[in-house]
Amino acid sequence: MRARLPLLVVVLAMLGRPGAPQAGAPPARRDILGTETKLYSQSDEELIIRDFFQDRRDGFFLDVGCAWPIKDNNTYYLEDRLGWSGIGIDALPEYAKKWHRQRHRSRFFNYIVTDHSGTTETFYRSKLLGISAIRPPVDPQQHATKAEVIEIPTITLNELLDQNGVKTIDLLSMDIEEAEPLALAGFDIERFKPQLACVEAHTTTRDRIMAYFTGHGYQRIERYLAYDRVNYYFTPDPGAR
Repeated sequence: MRARLPLLVVVLAMLGRPGAPQAGAPPARRDILGTETKLYSQSDEELIIRDFFQDRRDGFFLDVGCAWPIKDNNTYYLEDRLGWSGIGIDALPEYAKKWHRQRHRSRFFNYIVTDHSGTTETFYRSKLLGISAIRPPVDPQQHATKAEVIEIPTITLNELLDQNGVKTIDLLSMDIEEAEPLALAGFDIERFKPQLACVEAHTTTRDRIMAYFTGHGYQRIERYLAYDRVNYYFTPDPGAR
């Protein structure tokens, strides 16, 4: 009878074969952008976020300008399918009831997010969806549009996060109609250290947004520009000091 090779020798031989998985090797990245279909976000934000985190479970998000809890939302998939939790914040109070009813792992807050706290200021509620803002809004064709004037309290992201005992966040998603630089001025990114930031970048604010992130040791993820021309995506730059 032919002698059997010890099991250890067989295993080592298999691992040494070309194409065989190597012990301790990281799992291959899934091509989520190329193979999946978005379910909830307005464009491909949901897929880009999933691709970056590779569908990691149980993270924490900060959704600034969150609007609807499900429709056109960047974070609902994370919460519903992957067990994430987080904070949603919007200047329009009418979103609160639906968030409380449909986003059980999240908390909703009604504020204008800016570079200071403790005041009550004017916000312009437009009948056109998605363009309500801290300044009189214009429609997509750059025409002034009618808006209802409402008064909303202000807060910085630092104060909001401190009030809720948040130490770090995994995802920052921000879409607040050209008020992003003001909100970022009240956010200590080096303390809260988001792994990914998805920030709407208008032509009027792109330079300031880029300056903020590069000045705090973040880099833009260039490969996502081909999938999203509205938002910039940033992650910590390993080469930054």
